[in-house]
Amino acid sequence: MENFRAKKKWTLSQLISLGFRWIQWDGIQGRPLLNANGRIFAVLAGQPNTPAYAAAIARAFDLLVRAAAAWTAARSAPASHRRGLYAAVTIGLSYGQGQRQPSMLRSDHPLLGQQLAADPAFQDIAAFGSAMLAFWAPRLYQYDRSCNSRLDPRLTRPRPFARSVFASATFNLGPHAWTFKHRDILNLPFGWCPVTVFGDFDPTKGGHLVLWDLKLVIEFPPGSTILIPSTRAHSNIPVAKTEYRASFTQYSAGGLFRYVDNDFMTEEELAKLDPEKYRENWASKEARWEMGVGLWSTLDELVS
Repeated sequence: MENFRAKKKWTLSQLISLGFRWIQWDGIQGRPLLNANGRIFAVLAGQPNTPAYAAAIARAFDLLVRAAAAWTAARSAPASHRRGLYAAVTIGLSYGQGQRQPSMLRSDHPLLGQQLAADPAFQDIAAFGSAMLAFWAPRLYQYDRSCNSRLDPRLTRPRPFARSVFASATFNLGPHAWTFKHRDILNLPFGWCPVTVFGDFDPTKGGHLVLWDLKLVIEFPPGSTILIPSTRAHSNIPVAKTEYRASFTQYSAGGLFRYVDNDFMTEEELAKLDPEKYRENWASKEARWEMGVGLWSTLDELVS
């Protein structure tokens, strides 16, 4: 039953009937979301209101439409995975699930991912998502930067976006990229993930972001960016069959931070070579979530 409900196509009216709060948003003005302790846990970051950024959004959308057409032409079966019924192209760094050192994410279409990431439009959009992390959660941003400064010299290939602190990205191809209810449990638990949406759809009727733990359903207009902790349950409301929706998400695997904390070793290697540090790292895991939430800002801190 849970698996069935996770893949259910929820509508706005259904979610409101379950007690969800509907947040209407223009997709431009920045708006923080606060938890019960007054800390900012997510941000409706919006978008720069400039012709240059609007041009970047338009070009990125065109690139995603072309990529979706190329993917469809090369495949005989529709795309399907645990997050939804759409094609996803990944790029960037991965670490975990038995890997002994960070490596590039596996992708069915590595060249397509490289081409999209290299385009100036996506470089600008990725930089905006990273800049919004720096603005709304400066301590969390510095935590990411500190990890990168230690990790990057050891990499054989650079992270995909030179002006972004995030290690990886996924291009979610249209025409109807909407996600099932899911948690991205391999990402940094308290980290934020910028999601930018593209398309031609009515954001008051579909494409909403659903934050299940908080019972929020948020309008998500084309061209806008929202930053969320993706390890918490989230999904989207589908758009109409005649409409088009695609998205672009950045994130960093939690394993990358663990690898750096372990002095660039696996936990097994650290346990053998430095048992004392291994015990210290293991003990610190119990307080890791509290430490991470402490990196989130309050509005008073940002104002001061």
